[in-house]
Amino acid sequence: MNATAPLQKSDSCLLRPGNTNCGGCGMSVGLTMLGRALAEANDSCSLVIPACCGIVTAGAFPTTSYGVPTIAATFASSPAVASGYASVRDLNDEPGQVICWAGDGGTYDIGLATLSGAAERNENIIYICYDNEIYGNTGGQRSSATPIGARTTTTPTGKSEAKKNIMAIMTAHGIPYAATLSMAHPEDFSRKLATALSMTGMRFLLMHSPCPTGWKSEPEDTVELVRIAVASGLFPVYEVFDGARYRVTVEPDGSDPAEYFHRQRRFKDEDIDLDATRRSCVDRIHRLRMLAREYPV
Repeated sequence: MNATAPLQKSDSCLLRPGNTNCGGCGMSVGLTMLGRALAEANDSCSLVIPACCGIVTAGAFPTTSYGVPTIAATFASSPAVASGYASVRDLNDEPGQVICWAGDGGTYDIGLATLSGAAERNENIIYICYDNEIYGNTGGQRSSATPIGARTTTTPTGKSEAKKNIMAIMTAHGIPYAATLSMAHPEDFSRKLATALSMTGMRFLLMHSPCPTGWKSEPEDTVELVRIAVASGLFPVYEVFDGARYRVTVEPDGSDPAEYFHRQRRFKDEDIDLDATRRSCVDRIHRLRMLAREYPV
């Protein structure tokens, strides 16, 4: 279980050529940025990936597009597998990070019990969820991360329930660090990865990750979609230390979220209450600002 050598700045490809990820895949961008952060920190990692696009598109055994040791876990068990992996690493005083790289289905839903267990035990792992808001690898079904109004293969007329607040669930465990990531703000993204890499204990990172196939969006719109989500308050960008100290790291500018929905064919006008969405965006960021003011970092 020797850790791989640190990724070098000249060769920071965590995800190498040969993968079959779709054009405009947010997950691919996230892996690229993670590789760069590891190289900047002169750090190494091993990946634990449950059933998701992240493990399937890298290739079938014995080949892989990942440039680091990678374990394929079941949908429900990646935090448990990573916990055991990290325990052996720490017992042997080995270097490197153990990183879970998981989609929203294996995070919000099927893997939530083992994720909660790892958080409750404060396992020394980094857990990164690339949230594309669907079960992308198995056909585009709804998950509890799917936003209200979104049409999927199992909600053909639009999902009627609101998206689960996984950040609130994870911060309620009092873990050392939790943060949201937006690829539209790479400096903030990189700083948070560096913060997580510098710490020990359970660290949870949530990345908004467009899936052009499932979102029915254009590949070239991927970064623009997450930019609008942040600017409008649909996806707040913030961090929480020890479950108690908050900081909003990118302030929304009051942009109208309507364009976000119009650029995705998974939403129909009749499925979206834009006035309610605008109020929700305002309420969401107001609450986070209040927490940051009352319980600052």
